[in-house]
Amino acid sequence: MKLNVYLAGQIHSNWRESFRQKAEEKNLPLTFYGPMENHHRSDNIGEEILGEQADSIAKDEAASSFNNLRTQLLMQKADVVVALFGEQYKQWNTAMDASAALTMQKPLIIIRPKELHHPVKELANKANAVVETPEQALQALAYVFD
Repeated sequence: MKLNVYLAGQIHSNWRESFRQKAEEKNLPLTFYGPMENHHRSDNIGEEILGEQADSIAKDEAASSFNNLRTQLLMQKADVVVALFGEQYKQWNTAMDASAALTMQKPLIIIRPKELHHPVKELANKANAVVETPEQALQALAYVFD
């Protein structure tokens, strides 16, 4: 068996790269998907496809439509979604992706530090598992194969 894993969460750090590397070290049969990790490309994809937009709002709207298309297609391929809520940035995209996973009835593992217990409590209550670190999320995935 092999699992397709969508890694939702901030794109401002290398947590996905570390997660993928640790999964490989554990020889876990996982295929990973996720949002566009190139922040510049993610912000500019609307203009890349449609051309220059009239203002920053139109630019954001255009990029958002293509990023949402990409997220929906890749998340639908996932067997499980792992959503990381970090402390450094606003976590609106992570919350949206976690909610989308629930709507699609995808199993959901939420990673969030104790400090974010309160703002994430409703989503956490609906998730299949809630952990505090990416390493714990990997342990949860590894448990599936035991």
